[in-house]
Amino acid sequence: MKLQVHDLTISVEKHTLLSGLTFEFHSGQLVGLIGPSGCGKTTLLNTLGLLLPVHQGSLRYDGIEATHWKQGRISSFWRNHASFVIQDAGIDDDESVLYNVTLKKSLRRRKDRQQCALQALAQVGLAERARDKARVLSGGEQRRLAIARSMYRQSSIIFADEPTASLDEDNRALVESLLIREAQRGALVIVSTHDTSLAQHCTECVNLGAYQPSARKDPHMRA
Repeated sequence: MKLQVHDLTISVEKHTLLSGLTFEFHSGQLVGLIGPSGCGKTTLLNTLGLLLPVHQGSLRYDGIEATHWKQGRISSFWRNHASFVIQDAGIDDDESVLYNVTLKKSLRRRKDRQQCALQALAQVGLAERARDKARVLSGGEQRRLAIARSMYRQSSIIFADEPTASLDEDNRALVESLLIREAQRGALVIVSTHDTSLAQHCTECVNLGAYQPSARKDPHMRA
């Protein structure tokens, strides 16, 4: 998966948060969006994921202009290529851990897919919790469950919004290692983060503070 962004402007209610965003990222990269609180990291992440509209600039996936995709095309992009790891993990508390990986009520006729889901849970240390309700998981476990879903789906691109925020040290380190592993698998992983350790493990960081209207510096830094 290749993402190309050219001269992108991020605005909220006519207020420009970021402007002049231009970069290109590829499969196998772990990219960190860093910068001060309120600079627009989450808004940019949602825009890159086509969850918010692009008002100015260009956004391409694998060379295809995605700026004006209709909702059906965006839904197909998420169904076939993308996953999101968010701070509340996007988990259905009333369903089982296994369901939250597959989003299927039953896989009785697809034992191979059930095995893949269990393998993904094993990789994030949750295999023994497969039949539990997701509501009993800790915050760190739910974050790992969201990553297991992306592993199961073999997502080409993963968007992660502050994936290590509010986690204890052990869960923070585990989530970090899982995201690194997903990039090594070949996914393009894009994270918004204040976590210095996670940023240091990124193959590239983009300092969004440099794209704010009040400051235009060299935004690209190699970790």
